[in-house]
Amino acid sequence: MQDTFGYLPDGTPVTRFTLRNPLGTEVQLMTYGAAIVACKTRDRDGSFGDIALGFSDLDSYVNHSAYFGAVVGRYANRIANAHFSIDGRTYALAANDGSHHLHGGRRGFDKHVWNAKTFEREERRGVTFFRVSPDMEEGYPGNLAVQVQYTLTNGDELVVDYAANSDAPTAVNLTQHTYFNLAQASAADVLDHCVQINASAFTPVTEGLIPNGEIVPVDGTAFDLRTEIAIRESIDQPDDQLRLARGYDHNFVLDRTDGGLVPAARLLEPTTGRTLEVSTTEPGLQFYTGNFLDGTLQGKSGRLYGRRSGLCLETQHFPDSPNRSRFPCTILRPGKALATRTVFRFGIAAHAQS
Repeated sequence: MQDTFGYLPDGTPVTRFTLRNPLGTEVQLMTYGAAIVACKTRDRDGSFGDIALGFSDLDSYVNHSAYFGAVVGRYANRIANAHFSIDGRTYALAANDGSHHLHGGRRGFDKHVWNAKTFEREERRGVTFFRVSPDMEEGYPGNLAVQVQYTLTNGDELVVDYAANSDAPTAVNLTQHTYFNLAQASAADVLDHCVQINASAFTPVTEGLIPNGEIVPVDGTAFDLRTEIAIRESIDQPDDQLRLARGYDHNFVLDRTDGGLVPAARLLEPTTGRTLEVSTTEPGLQFYTGNFLDGTLQGKSGRLYGRRSGLCLETQHFPDSPNRSRFPCTILRPGKALATRTVFRFGIAAHAQS
């Protein structure tokens, strides 16, 4: 099903698509930002609720830069001092986060209307979004053809496939930036969510939340989330990294032995029983606990989104990789194709946890 979600100031229509599987799970997507507008899943009692933060109207998406539900690019996360070099040539990017570059710049992929095609196959249905990011858009070289495909399966999985190619060497790092709250509107924050992240290391940050270039074991730190723990039990520990970010806003180095799909993270909301499992082909995951939401944005049903009212699990390459030779490479060259996959699996825990 599709309808018109709204119109941009220049009259461009924005289309909303609704995907629904036989279990009743529903995902709404729109062409503005190739974004997830809503994600309705059932709780332990069989009641459905929207677990994705966002706005009720298009104007709010246009006028605010919270990245709710959007595909983020050309480079997700931060690039230090808004520049990088390829083959000896330096490219200056938009400095939209102090002196640094964040989530693709002043008008990243989240602020564009994408083209879209729907599809339906046996036991799955979805939408493919695509656009061409022109040469030097936000300072990035090369004409980059991008495709993002969302597939909702009968097994309650939302599969996100990213693909891209470029006619010149460029930096690319794409992610999905949905803020989740598995308690729906019944809780003011996500602190009672239990989280597990399959990462034995993380990349510490400096002021400005730029990686310092190190890859550090999580052992004995507040970043050892390999065993499930309630967020409130770890987020306010006396830790300099948590202080810098006002909570979690860090890249975790996922445990993997190859480049295939691996389990990255699991969430459990004990009251509703909802779970969310994330697997990915990406090397990292940015765990962000909504630290900079401040109650000024009015979301769905008039709700004001305060600090830590949602969290993000952004599968990605590492921040500032173009300037960090030790990090996995994010330079895409002509003749090569980017192809990554992330899977969000919705579920229900059998029993409440005490």
